[in-house]
Amino acid sequence: MPAPPRTPLLKAFARNLRAARKRVALSQEALAEKAGLHPTYIGLLEREQRSISLLTIERLAKALRMEPWELLHPGRESR
Repeated sequence: MPAPPRTPLLKAFARNLRAARKRVALSQEALAEKAGLHPTYIGLLEREQRSISLLTIERLAKALRMEPWELLHPGRESR
């Protein structure tokens, strides 16, 4: 499966996912377990190599104890 195009939204999501995971001191493996996903998938998301569904964003946000929109917010440097 080819990697998706690296859009600003995908970049923001990847950056936010990694930052949120580190903020709560979870490894990719621990986050994957909490969200019911495969650890490899978490790595692919953080490297902008996979797209993600809204349902999976919800699962990750719940595991990270945050709102789903926070994973999609572009942040200051993307504006």
